Amino acid sequence: MSNPSISSRKAQILTVRRRYVVVGTGHRVQMYLDAMAGEHREDGELVALVEPNPGRLSVHRGWLGDAGLDVSAVATGGPDDLERLIAETRADRAIITTPDYTHADLIARSLDAGVDVVVEKPLTIDPESTRRIADAVKRTGRQVVVTHNYRYSPRNSALKELIKGGSIGKPLSVTFEWVLDTAHGADYFRRWHRDKANSGGLLIHKASHHFDLVNWWLADAPVQVYARGGVRFYGAENAAAREMPSRPDRGTHDGPRTPWELDLRDDPRLKALYLDNESHDGYRRDQDVFGPGITTEDNLAVIVDYERGATLSYALNAHSPWEGYRVAVNGDQGRAELEVVERAAVLADAEGKILVDPSATGASTRTGGERLTLQRHWEVAEDVKIEEGTGGHGGGDALLLADVFRGPGDDWLERPSSWVDGIRSIAVGMAGNESLRTGLPVKIVDLGLGVDLSR
Repeated sequence: MSNPSISSRKAQILTVRRRYVVVGTGHRVQMYLDAMAGEHREDGELVALVEPNPGRLSVHRGWLGDAGLDVSAVATGGPDDLERLIAETRADRAIITTPDYTHADLIARSLDAGVDVVVEKPLTIDPESTRRIADAVKRTGRQVVVTHNYRYSPRNSALKELIKGGSIGKPLSVTFEWVLDTAHGADYFRRWHRDKANSGGLLIHKASHHFDLVNWWLADAPVQVYARGGVRFYGAENAAAREMPSRPDRGTHDGPRTPWELDLRDDPRLKALYLDNESHDGYRRDQDVFGPGITTEDNLAVIVDYERGATLSYALNAHSPWEGYRVAVNGDQGRAELEVVERAAVLADAEGKILVDPSATGASTRTGGERLTLQRHWEVAEDVKIEEGTGGHGGGDALLLADVFRGPGDDWLERPSSWVDGIRSIAVGMAGNESLRTGLPVKIVDLGLGVDLSR
């Protein structure tokens, strides 16, 4: 029998139409704007856009108008106008999709202005800004939702179901390797992420996704981290060591190009958002991946101890010839293995342009796809079916957006993530960065994050 109070609460959640201020109008915001212009038009009303670049703001207003929204009713302003816009529009929530280093300030200001917050991962990038968010949550009693969309991907949910259902018994250890290819991985060294001060490096900006998955799969909290790594492939010093020829300082130029260069003119959306509006802020999204100023590590290895005794061995590579990941979870009754090939190869044409669908060209011993395998002690291995949906991340993005805009219902897999989950995910990266600096293992409690992360 269902609990009437739960059923009533869910019904109330589904009928609420919240008013949203969206902060940041770069490429990532499109998922949320499309939702409010389409599937979730009745769940969320866009009332304001906050963006320092007026050209980029204008582009999104044009796209929203094309999608049928009345953009004349959408207020606009810069970051300094945030509190005023929240008050004048009577907003209920702020969605924040700005660069990582700006999150803490915008989250705290939004909470103090009287709205809840939905923020793209990572929550923030260092202990000081984490404490600021924790203090603001405690001071205001407001909610912060971190959108960890990887939890909603069917393959990751299927692994969670095996572990939570007891198929491998008590988890004792995890090995997790993630490889970013020379198309996607290189992108982090073209943009603002290349400077670790902006993003906390890949241990926070990218790997917070992965650490959140492990925290969620194990339903456990990380307690100690040891990390090694460095800038070993990208950057000017590595290019010089490999005696690479000189290159233009950006990929958008006429004449011959190498596959390492991104020409923003090849992508109408990126051209409209960034190239056409550089005059407003000088931001270039297509910098040379072998140029100076790169401080973000491209090779990383991490060992994480968990509260209940499990250990994670994690590796990240940002210049692989293929993209995907391999996970193995060892329990006291068996082992579960998940292998995902998101792109089997990165190929280029004669002009140096990366092919859109390289997996469709030629024969290869590596093929795209995913496979989840369960093998219990004294039994043969079995493939576990992964139920795929439609849309981004195998249908996971649609499930995430439903939870964001309609409110989470009962979920046995516990996919909606809280601000404390957001801190658990970045805590591994923050401790890892400190370990990289000192060469020593780092206890997360010693970071002084202002919140108890125990499970």
